[in-house]
Amino acid sequence: MADLRVALAQVDTCVGDLDGNAALVLERTREAAAAGAQLVAFPEMTLTGYPIEDLALRASFRRAAWDAAADIAARLDAEGLGAVTVVLGTVGTSGAPRGAGAAEREASGSPADLPTNRAVVLRDGAVQAAYDKHHLPNYGVFDEFRIFAPGETTTVVEVQGRRVGIAICEDIWQDGGPVAEMATLDEAGNGLDLLLVLNGSPYEEGKGHVRTDLAARRAREVSAPVAYVNLVGGQDDLVFDGGSFVTDAAGTVVASSPQFVEDLLVWELPADGAPRGPRAPELHPDEEVYRACVTGLAGYVRKNGFRSVVLGVSGGIDSALTAAVAADAIGGENVVGVSMPSRYSSDHSKDDAADLAKRLGADYRVQPIAPMVEAFQGELALEGVAEENLQARVRGVILMAISNREGHLVIAPGNKSELATGYATIYDAGSIGGFAPLKDVDKSRVWQLARWRNNAALDRGEIPPIPESSITKPPSAELRPGQTDQDSLPPYDLLDEVLDAYIEHAEGRAELLARGFDPEVVDKVVTLVDRAEWKRRQYPPGPKVTALAFGRDRRLPITNRWREPLA
Repeated sequence: MADLRVALAQVDTCVGDLDGNAALVLERTREAAAAGAQLVAFPEMTLTGYPIEDLALRASFRRAAWDAAADIAARLDAEGLGAVTVVLGTVGTSGAPRGAGAAEREASGSPADLPTNRAVVLRDGAVQAAYDKHHLPNYGVFDEFRIFAPGETTTVVEVQGRRVGIAICEDIWQDGGPVAEMATLDEAGNGLDLLLVLNGSPYEEGKGHVRTDLAARRAREVSAPVAYVNLVGGQDDLVFDGGSFVTDAAGTVVASSPQFVEDLLVWELPADGAPRGPRAPELHPDEEVYRACVTGLAGYVRKNGFRSVVLGVSGGIDSALTAAVAADAIGGENVVGVSMPSRYSSDHSKDDAADLAKRLGADYRVQPIAPMVEAFQGELALEGVAEENLQARVRGVILMAISNREGHLVIAPGNKSELATGYATIYDAGSIGGFAPLKDVDKSRVWQLARWRNNAALDRGEIPPIPESSITKPPSAELRPGQTDQDSLPPYDLLDEVLDAYIEHAEGRAELLARGFDPEVVDKVVTLVDRAEWKRRQYPPGPKVTALAFGRDRRLPITNRWREPLA
């Protein structure tokens, strides 16, 4: 029995881009073959991108995906790479009827079969085998049970005399199913030599160790190494962090890819002894979250055809961190920062905004809002909160006008704490636009990430991107004299603790009081959160970085009379 050289191709795909994704498969397979790999594995639904949601229900899309897989196999064979075994994810068709009326739909040209989440094995110019995902997740951000039909069989292929079992993502998260079946010996008394798992596992903080612990359990279950290959890149509100890895049969990680970058992990499965390969260093938790935000924004900008972004820069911490994320994602020269001072804007805020833009190399502009506000006031004569909101919305109009004129994507600098409590003027510069990089980052973490980013710059001998005063000064919307956020909200460290318990852990008022939170604070926070659902529903998408993000993770009705019983 010979050694087996395996390549895990951690790639960044785009949903629906069959040609681009196929080209990526061909390119990485050529690289892997040049490195001596006999088996090349790609992530879940590489060919189609992931998640494809209801695209899976289009028969035309499924046919095109199948043709693309067959074309990849033929092209590799024509290039002399037919002997290389390629395993990749795509969409399949189950052959299972949809139930009553299936025959009539088929006769009318409608698809009569359910789609499947499929892995295909390409070799010698053709699709040699296929495997359909058994366990279809139906929680959090996943809706696969609604879209796909489950697989029912296991797939074990032979590569260089080694038995390789195939599973897809959720199949190793659930006990039983294909992994349990492959853990038993076949009729000839043979077990697996390798369990290969194709994944589209979205990022959330702390999930990396959960994955490796789970893979370790499955390795011990099948008494074989586990190779876990994961997607990387941003797709709408999801971020895939890569972090592909290999464990030995005892569950110890012996090779790994870095997070948030494409990578080709080439490693050896010896005829005897443990697998071996390179190891990537682990990231600091703040760097992990920061890079997730960068990756999410970069993917959204690039995959939706934009080249630049525009945002309001106020001199405050949220817009400063958002601008830094944008500069790291697409280059400072592609960031337009617009200062929109009002008569209440402080000199230090204007100075900090200018300093930020200089540090980032951004296109900096100043557009005072007073003339436009005065024009509205001449017709409306607003007072109080209505006047404050007018100023904020004028800023949103300015950003959208610049976007329309010059083609930039408007990005919103709002954070999770503001979004949770509704502490933002809807349609203003903090909430308007196409993407919100900090949407799932609470205010306390915003300061931590800013500190981490500045310290990382200092460690590299660079100028910190965020002015120190933007980090240290009290946050304020500056819509009236002397205003600060804490006029309306509890201190952010306390607020974020209550929000975490109420939103991410779904605790009610009684549980919050049992934790020791002040009743007045609890009542204020839960009331603000419950009243703001309509605002959250209209907020731009942003990258998920926590276990529970607003959007797919947390779905509450807008029209909802339930309220926590207050004192």
